[in-house]
Amino acid sequence: MWLLAARPPALPWLGLAALAVAAAGLYLPGLANQISLGRAYLAGPALGLGATRALLPLALVILLAAATDLADGFAARRWEKPTRLGGALDPVVDGLLFGSAGVGLALAALYPLWLAVVVILRYLLPALGGGLLLLFGRQPVLKHTPAGQASTAAIALLLIGLAAWVALGRDARWLLLAAEVVIPLSAAAALLNLAWVNRSALSAGPVHG
Repeated sequence: MWLLAARPPALPWLGLAALAVAAAGLYLPGLANQISLGRAYLAGPALGLGATRALLPLALVILLAAATDLADGFAARRWEKPTRLGGALDPVVDGLLFGSAGVGLALAALYPLWLAVVVILRYLLPALGGGLLLLFGRQPVLKHTPAGQASTAAIALLLIGLAAWVALGRDARWLLLAAEVVIPLSAAAALLNLAWVNRSALSAGPVHG
């Protein structure tokens, strides 16, 4: 609906991305995973709204995404059992959403590109690391860590705050400075916390079977 209404400049590519997410959704079991996938659908609007400086709608999109992050956990605990698939899916869709929002803001010269890259790596590295561990026959721990949750909350709040503050015509330099300090530090803490949780998988030999 957003693509048809807004007709952003990259409409064909964003349309293909939405179709790819829809195709992935056909193979995802469970309500919680479908709710999580909502953040991947919101990545396209986040990119387009950021790039076109539609900042209040961007803040609302990120708020909606944060709501899905709470809702998928509730759904998994209330009606289903948390699964390894859900644990692996969360960082992927978070990375798509927050990375897209950061790149969109960078295209609008409201956010440094290097910080958008840090946000993408914050979620890409755990996904790649988990995939490599599985490839070598090890069993990674796929779950939220305290530092990871704090990092995601910091990224979401700073993106929302920056978008809303600029949209209101306020000087956001202090908020951008906070993002340039807090996001890399929290991302590093999240990666270290995840490595610590997976220390057994990282040090164990491959499983043969």
